[in-house]
Amino acid sequence: MEGSDTGSQAGPTECSQRSSVSSIGAKASLDVLVYLINDTAVQLMVESITSITTQELHRIVRDVLQLPEVSQEVFSLWLISPLLELQLKPKHQPYKLCRQWQELLFRFTDSPEDDIVQDEPSLQFRRNVFFPKRRELQVDNEDVLRLLYEEAKFNVLEGRYPCDVEDCEKLGALVCRLELGPFDQDQHTPSAFKGKLQSFLPGYLCKKRPGRLLMAFRSRGAKQGSFEQTLLDTYKQVTDGSACEETEVLKKHYREYLQRCHELPYYGCAFFSGMIDKPAQGFLHRGGRKAVSVGISMDGVYVIDSKEKHLLLGLHFHELSWDHTYPEEEEHILWLEFDGDNEGTPVNKLLKIYSKQAELMSGLIEYCIDLNATTEAASQETTNATAASPQDPPPVSQLAGKRGKLRRQSSVICNRIQHLATIDYVDDGKEIKRVKPRRTASFFSRQSSHSHAPYSAVQGTEGLEQG
Repeated sequence: MEGSDTGSQAGPTECSQRSSVSSIGAKASLDVLVYLINDTAVQLMVESITSITTQELHRIVRDVLQLPEVSQEVFSLWLISPLLELQLKPKHQPYKLCRQWQELLFRFTDSPEDDIVQDEPSLQFRRNVFFPKRRELQVDNEDVLRLLYEEAKFNVLEGRYPCDVEDCEKLGALVCRLELGPFDQDQHTPSAFKGKLQSFLPGYLCKKRPGRLLMAFRSRGAKQGSFEQTLLDTYKQVTDGSACEETEVLKKHYREYLQRCHELPYYGCAFFSGMIDKPAQGFLHRGGRKAVSVGISMDGVYVIDSKEKHLLLGLHFHELSWDHTYPEEEEHILWLEFDGDNEGTPVNKLLKIYSKQAELMSGLIEYCIDLNATTEAASQETTNATAASPQDPPPVSQLAGKRGKLRRQSSVICNRIQHLATIDYVDDGKEIKRVKPRRTASFFSRQSSHSHAPYSAVQGTEGLEQG
């Protein structure tokens, strides 16, 4: 990855089971398969495969797909398998990384040895984590917009981007319009959607008890009798506007789908797997651990409950300090430190994320902060040197509408601090005073120093328990 390799554990997909370049032997020239997110394979004839760089291979893919120059920034090449995902740096040599794949799996995953030995990565052409989402809506090329839409749809349907039921409904309707054409009441009936819901709605919603999801729909005053009818009713409401050509209509709906996904704080993240402690419950104060997915983007860090499909904690970089520890005899841990309160008292909170990918996460956080600082400095220089002209593209806020999205109560994108087992403490200037439970804690020097409102330690007050 640009500045840092990243990896995350992912669910198996058909395309990720296929090898792209890992078993080619010593041939100097041969076919290489690069997969798109929709499982389409792009077959390339590559010379000197053992030494070709990601940057050179990326250029070949763009040429074959006939993509415009902007796609160089929008997309990157990734090595993907069911066990690990890595966005490649331009200077990387994919062939060599494939040959080192087992070493990477032993280093960054807890997978059984048998699974590691059998695992082979595939090359995929995916969104670049460092491409600002504000620039996506300014893209005018249909092929680029379609690829971005396909990836966003994949992440929604796979549960990587948890959505509220209302948003799933609207996104599913846009998928219907883009892939089935304008609504036709004779052709598009509830029976036509039987058995196909998971092509339009996330699988984890479709697998839940029907009554639970229908209750969510009916709470809005609707009387739908089935998921299929609900989807059809929303499909009918999708309007094509005044555009005449189908190409312009498709671009309009691609942007609309992306615009709705931009409202999800974890859109565009690289994802990592980990575990966190559960809050102690019951008479015996038993806790245990729960699986989480950690998303990191140019905007911040997001901890998502892998089972319940909702956000547990979302922090912008100026709201946190962080570090990672990996002692030889203990677990790898990513530490997140942020402001909070304990029964009304302002405290510092520490969240432990257990993951062998803690080093990757820490490196990506640091790089994103540095890249943001560089981008902001360059933007400020441009603003001071050049006045805005009438021809400048409208701000993203205008493209997204005049009003921001209201946060629903219990929305999947709201923080759930009460579901986290954190270490709470304050600093009185000389020593740490801890709030129960009593555990070792320390301040981290790694934090965003470029923000106008940097994170700072909470000062101690009388009455707090001292460890």
